[in-house]
Amino acid sequence: MGSELAAAYPLAREVFEQADEILGFSLSRLMWDGPEAELNDTINTQPALMVHSVAALRVLQAQFPDLKAALVAGHSMGELSALVAAGALPFPEAMRLVRTRGELMKRAGKISAGGMAAIMGLDIPTLEAICAQASLGEASLGQATSGDEIVQVANDNCPGQVVISGSRAALERAVAGAQAAGARRAVILAVSIAAHSPLMAHAQADFSQAVDKAPLADPVIPIIANITARAMHTTAEVRADLQGQLRSRVRWTESVQYMVEQGVSTFIEIGSGSVLCGLIKRIDRDATCLTLGTPQDFGKLGSLL
Repeated sequence: MGSELAAAYPLAREVFEQADEILGFSLSRLMWDGPEAELNDTINTQPALMVHSVAALRVLQAQFPDLKAALVAGHSMGELSALVAAGALPFPEAMRLVRTRGELMKRAGKISAGGMAAIMGLDIPTLEAICAQASLGEASLGQATSGDEIVQVANDNCPGQVVISGSRAALERAVAGAQAAGARRAVILAVSIAAHSPLMAHAQADFSQAVDKAPLADPVIPIIANITARAMHTTAEVRADLQGQLRSRVRWTESVQYMVEQGVSTFIEIGSGSVLCGLIKRIDRDATCLTLGTPQDFGKLGSLL
């Protein structure tokens, strides 16, 4: 992750070196050399995704200073990277916050073991009904207890691709219900954390406190909120969204649709891979989406501009 970028651009390498210093260990070495199992631990994956994104962002800002975004957005943890791009959170504090987020989510997963499942081919109302039927207990959002079996829509990624999240028993019932309802595919993912569900309640208090301490500012560029899929313009809006995000649905489909409604036709996915570009094209076939995470990507962008 990001090794070619760091080798090609001193400015990118500086970002990786800064991240290593902030975290107190060589995240860059882990990203470039592995071991993969350690990199895939959420306490490392989340900072790794952020540092790659910010390294690419810094190169973009230096090489194309006249290229200005109308809006920024990030999927789940990516919202913290987007806050850096929006000028709402300095990179060092964002790195510390994302590391804390990963640690707290991992802890919550150990206290309230759960999981996530990808469902293909069913719409949101159908899945909401299936999840409601599969859930047992009286827990409301953010108040799950060990005796509750809750499952809910976690990520509305694009039409026909949704991730659900919750306790293992409820998740298995929901997967069976989705299969019975005609899902093209319904598979439990190889994770032990029920992100964006009430099972994250064990992380909530400490994460909310960390967000309260973070030096957030009003975004220079409006940022689309994961929870509401609407633009945020103030520090208060950003803080509330971050604090509610752990237990709430990522409304990515609605976020992209909102940006298109605002006149956005070109998206640049900054960082590792092209997952979001794939989702965006399924949400709006007419959208143009470019990836920006390698030196080759920068060459293509330069040719287009």
